Amino acid sequence: MATPLFEVRDLHVSAGDVPILKGVDLTIMAGEVHALMGPNGAGKSTLANALMGSPEITITQGSIHFRGDDITSWGADIRGKAGVFLAFQYPQEIPGVSVINFLRQALSARKGIDLSILELRLSIMEWMKRLGLDSSFADRYLNEGFSGGEKKRNEILQLAILEPAMAILDETDSGLDIDALRIVARGVQEVRQDRPELGVLAITHYQRLLDELAPDVVHILVDGRIVESGGLELATRLELEGYDSWRRETTP
Repeated sequence: MATPLFEVRDLHVSAGDVPILKGVDLTIMAGEVHALMGPNGAGKSTLANALMGSPEITITQGSIHFRGDDITSWGADIRGKAGVFLAFQYPQEIPGVSVINFLRQALSARKGIDLSILELRLSIMEWMKRLGLDSSFADRYLNEGFSGGEKKRNEILQLAILEPAMAILDETDSGLDIDALRIVARGVQEVRQDRPELGVLAITHYQRLLDELAPDVVHILVDGRIVESGGLELATRLELEGYDSWRRETTP
């Protein structure tokens, strides 16, 4: 039996003294796209931060495995170098650091080599064209003055250039209009076309992103637990019923 690319086992997570995740199990094979949906406060972003190794949360029980290795105790930098990528819901501005310099430093750390700006610029230009970004984009300061769509496309540019094995997209569609969302979703599909073994966990509120990504599995997270998993029909049911039926099922 093939080893899962990414596996979460009975994960319990707290923020301060408040328990947020209460036993999450999740298995993602290479090349699979999984979607995670849930109401506000369900623990979606907490799960994303736990998977990436954020120091702001505490894992109190359970484990996280990447390519068969237990990475529960690994820091975010080690996970990033190993091939785990997180696209943030609210990307941070970094004044004074250009997009291309940021990518050069990140890719050099990821690959363990010292890349020159010239070496990187050619591949960046190709991907910017594929993502619908102007050629001047590479020399702008990271996320400074970017529109919401530009920030999210920049995250997909990072995903393309850094070549991770596992991508966690934390509400990448947040704040985007339908045209920008399609550009971002198609950017993810462009990356997957080049690297079909890429695993993706897309955390979202909206079915419209799923219409573009066509996930293999949809999970519903309510009150810190995955309460149901299924195909795209689960997202369709959610659009019709909302979260109330799952809340009733989890209420003692």
